[in-house]
Amino acid sequence: MSKARPITDHSRLSINTATTRAQWTLAQAIDGYARAGVGGISPWRDQIAEMGLANAAKAIRDAELTVTGVCRGGMFPWADGAGRLAMLDDNRRAIEEAATLQAQCLVLVVGGLPAGSRDLAGAHAMVEEAINTLLPEARAAGVKMAIEPLHPMYAADRACVNTMGHALDICDRAGEGIGVAVNVYHVWWDTELQKQIKRAGRERLLAFHVCDWLVPTRDLLMDRGMMGDGVIDIPLLRGWVEQSGYDGFHEVEIFSELDWWKRDPDEVVEVCKERSLTVV
Repeated sequence: MSKARPITDHSRLSINTATTRAQWTLAQAIDGYARAGVGGISPWRDQIAEMGLANAAKAIRDAELTVTGVCRGGMFPWADGAGRLAMLDDNRRAIEEAATLQAQCLVLVVGGLPAGSRDLAGAHAMVEEAINTLLPEARAAGVKMAIEPLHPMYAADRACVNTMGHALDICDRAGEGIGVAVNVYHVWWDTELQKQIKRAGRERLLAFHVCDWLVPTRDLLMDRGMMGDGVIDIPLLRGWVEQSGYDGFHEVEIFSELDWWKRDPDEVVEVCKERSLTVV
């Protein structure tokens, strides 16, 4: 397959607020992204709580930004009965927040092993049980859930679903209303990626997240690269998702404690805009 067609404007550029979270509150990010002419925003739930859900919804609506996702639901595996109930309650709040913000999806980072556990298969089963419990409520609220497979280095503590194939197996069993968020940082290495993106198809490709993998990577969580600064062939991957039916936003999500979080946030947004035209 050929690479994606060129991007010529910023109408389908979204910025995940993680990209500027060290510099801007959610209110400041809404204003900054709108001033820059960015089309979308993907807020984190702690920032939504800080601003207040109603205030955030109004500000985003007034700024005419599309909410491409809410980060995040998930963290499903539990250590005991009380933990299971707390997890379900938190995810129900996440569904409510995504519905109020009219988000295109609720991103699910599914969680790793419960504390003290070595039972990976058990964690996988908990993930599916939680999704099957919550999915009817998400459907009723009009919220699509998007499983985000994370790089295998996060299997123990953040996400025990690490490939598109595994995520889509879960989607197959769960039915309508659930799909995947394709984050190039986490899946670029997968030799089955093109095949699995095609398998997902238009209905289940719910989000496309971009950043880059630096060599060397100085911190496996907090040293994501700006697009074009690393080794990922982002246009190739964007071509795969678009040729499989995805016509949505490309969402920049960069955790960068050592670099981009130290810069002026307006500069960060401008670089995101420039790189979205040249290397995404």
